[in-house]
Amino acid sequence: MKNNSSKFIIVGLFVSSLLAFFVSPYASSHPDGLEWVAEMKGFLHLGEGEPFLKTLIPDYAVPGISSESLATGLAGLLGTLLVFALGWVLAKLLRHK
Repeated sequence: MKNNSSKFIIVGLFVSSLLAFFVSPYASSHPDGLEWVAEMKGFLHLGEGEPFLKTLIPDYAVPGISSESLATGLAGLLGTLLVFALGWVLAKLLRHK
């Protein structure tokens, strides 16, 4: 049973990584719902300026890569792997308690 669940996790991670890398460059460039409402209500400018927290992947693109689609695809892939790793560690920690 453990072998099948490990295989399922590996295949799932592989498929989600492929999707993140190849599909994320096609994501809509239009503002999301919260940003759209802030723009419509006239307070979008309040969120501009120096960010509260620095991020490794600002604006969903890996900095320093000239190809916009490659930078976005890598950001999607890195984000997917990071969320998987955090979930894996959390699951391991909770499992041992």
